[in-house]
Amino acid sequence: MKRNPRALAAIGLILLATVLPATTGCDSSEDPDNTPRLRVQVLSTRPHDTTAFTEGLEIDGNVLYEATGLDGHSGVRATDSTTGAELARIDLPSQYFGEGITLAGNTLWELTWKSGVAFARDPNTLAERGTARYEGEGWGLCTRRGKLVMSNGTDALAFRDPVSFAPTGSVRLTSHHSARLNELECAPDGSVYANVWPTDHILHIDPDSGRVLGDIDGSGLLTPTQQANADVLNGITDLPGTDHFLITGKYWPVMFEVRFVPR
Repeated sequence: MKRNPRALAAIGLILLATVLPATTGCDSSEDPDNTPRLRVQVLSTRPHDTTAFTEGLEIDGNVLYEATGLDGHSGVRATDSTTGAELARIDLPSQYFGEGITLAGNTLWELTWKSGVAFARDPNTLAERGTARYEGEGWGLCTRRGKLVMSNGTDALAFRDPVSFAPTGSVRLTSHHSARLNELECAPDGSVYANVWPTDHILHIDPDSGRVLGDIDGSGLLTPTQQANADVLNGITDLPGTDHFLITGKYWPVMFEVRFVPR
């Protein structure tokens, strides 16, 4: 299976790290506001499909949606979050590299990486209802207060209409300008959590101002044996009614139920 070209770049960064002084996952020199540092507290684990090149997670009631990437291997699946039973699955045509997903009303939106196409899907069957075009790359997606929030691999978030997918604005982070925001989760309090590619860090963001509220270190979750065949941390969704999140990564054998706590 062909690996994500972004993952190949990550290997270069890892090699570079062996000859440069160690730094945090998000450059602290760009952190003039003393961003709070947090860590991941693991509460429980559940199995995860090691063939899934995870690009997005979304939970609605007892349904867990997961989007996967790679040319010729992209798709979306819906499973029962309690039993793990598969409820629906759809594969993308081979020319599309799938990316983030989000549920907006009765539509499940799915991004593609470089094709500039977003798919609108039925959340029950995952059948395609329509498409929308956008400029640039698609990485992560979530729904916040009647708007879609989208990332494109930069330190900015874009806002879109949840029906037409038309752009309605954007905001750039006020710090952490080297961050490449990837998978997103819009939390009930209106804040956004973003995986930072290709690191083990998750940024907690105020999308109204662009201020980074917290830098979460997600390193060390996998054992050395598990890490050998795994790719980067990517995939985050909150568990409704709790302060817990589900997180995983590309080809990870485990999905973690976690809480973010001070270091």
